[in-house]
Amino acid sequence: MQLDQLIQTIAIAAIPILFAITLHEAAHGYVARYFGDMTAYQQGRISLNPLRHIDPFGTIILPLLSLALGGILFGWAKPVPVNFAALHNPKKNMLWVALAGPASNLLMAFAWALFYKLAQMNPESYFATPLMEMSQVGININAVLMVLNLLPLPPLDGGRVAVSLLPPRQAFQLARIEPYGMFILIFLAFTSILGWILTPLLGVVYKILSLLFGI
Repeated sequence: MQLDQLIQTIAIAAIPILFAITLHEAAHGYVARYFGDMTAYQQGRISLNPLRHIDPFGTIILPLLSLALGGILFGWAKPVPVNFAALHNPKKNMLWVALAGPASNLLMAFAWALFYKLAQMNPESYFATPLMEMSQVGININAVLMVLNLLPLPPLDGGRVAVSLLPPRQAFQLARIEPYGMFILIFLAFTSILGWILTPLLGVVYKILSLLFGI
């Protein structure tokens, strides 16, 4: 990708990427506060300010690399701190705290699909083409974040969901993977393995969006 194309792509992609990552993390913090953990609230992480959630590698470098290389667009933000011991019912409430992030991405994917459809219905509008391009990025990044985070690998949200649902012994064994989870994910990201896992799952999400919105 040439420099001028990359700059144009970044300009279109910046807003949907920042919204996807920021709302994902804020949703975790909000639900954690609802169930009794005030950690994220006290640290100012229940916020729509992207600067509070940016991780230099996961939020900036990795998405730029994936855009430039034409691979699957994904990234992550600085995780919202959650003290699971402070939740009213730690094992049970962990499920809802973990699901809050992917649920926010699903809602945003629906919202961007609606914007895409509106732009598609008004092709002569000056904003139609950039809005469709921005909406496409919004759909893609939110679909990827949702599917990626539902993988049962701690510290991903799917790993937390699995820990919440598994019997105590199996949950403890899975939770022990967490210190190594991000290294495993980065390894998978720079090989074709992650693409093999995500592509069919993303196909299901895109099919649902196509059926619902006719795009």
